[in-house]
Amino acid sequence: MNIEHLNRSGVDIAVISGDGKIIVDVPSALDLAMTVKYETGAASIVLDKALVCEDFFILSTGIAGEILQKFINYHVRAAIYGDYSHYTSKPLRDFIYESNHGKDFFFVATKEEAIQKLAQAQ
Repeated sequence: MNIEHLNRSGVDIAVISGDGKIIVDVPSALDLAMTVKYETGAASIVLDKALVCEDFFILSTGIAGEILQKFINYHVRAAIYGDYSHYTSKPLRDFIYESNHGKDFFFVATKEEAIQKLAQAQ
């Protein structure tokens, strides 16, 4: 896992990259958040959708909700970028829509858009 530290508009943002899945369950998501905070001081995380397990996007597993709740409890904001067009689940589309209208969690198309969302939502 690689962590790139950026500062945009006074907001510290960690951009995560790597091979394989980094978030596979709630503990791995919490480990990521705490590692980022410890190593960079950033409370905003950008990650590629490819680094997140597919179960996250199946809302009935509960993983997405639990991870979002943990992130909110620990004051961590995140933006996941990638292609969401192949998902047909209405609950998932609604979840993405609602998340994108909040200030803590975003689902966007590009890394730059993810960085912008986190920098502006502060």
